[in-house]
Amino acid sequence: MAEEQNGAAANAEAPNVQFAMQRIYLKDLSFETPMGTEVFKKEWKPQVNQELNTKTAKIDEDLYEVALTLTITVKLEEDTAFLVEVKQAGLFTVKGLEGQQLAQVLNTACPQILFPYAREVVDNAVTKGSFPALMLPPINFDALFASALAQAQQQAEGAQAEEKAEA
Repeated sequence: MAEEQNGAAANAEAPNVQFAMQRIYLKDLSFETPMGTEVFKKEWKPQVNQELNTKTAKIDEDLYEVALTLTITVKLEEDTAFLVEVKQAGLFTVKGLEGQQLAQVLNTACPQILFPYAREVVDNAVTKGSFPALMLPPINFDALFASALAQAQQQAEGAQAEEKAEA
C-alpha cells in the first residue's frame, strides 16, 4: 500500500512529457549535373562532400516543424559531377519540455527520425541520375548537439574575457 502511494506521488510530481511525430514530408529536392554528359566520360573517382543543417519553427503551441537539409556535392577532380540537396521535414508534438530539454529534443531526436528518409531520397535521386548508389553513413546527432553547445559556450566565454580586458 505504501509503495502504491509513493509511486502515485512520484507520478504526480513528474511533468507530463509528450513527444509524437505527426507527419514526415519531403519539403524540397534539387538534383543537378552541371557537367552534362561529359561526366560519364571521366573515370569515376568521386570526392564526396556532405553538409548538414537543421531548422526548427514553432507552428502552434506544442507543434514544431523540424527541417533537415542535406547537401551532397560530388566532384571529379575540380569539376562537380552532381549536386543533390534534400530538405526532409517533419511535424512533431512536444509537450512538457522547455529550454535546454526542448532544444535537445528538437535538435537530436527529430533529425534522427528524419535522417533515414533524407538518406533514402538522396540515394534514389542519385541512382535515377544514373550514378552509383550513394549510401550515407549514420549521423550521431547527440554528439553534434553537444559539440555545438560546447562551441557556443566557448564563444560566450571568449566574449566575456574580451569585455573584461577592455574594461
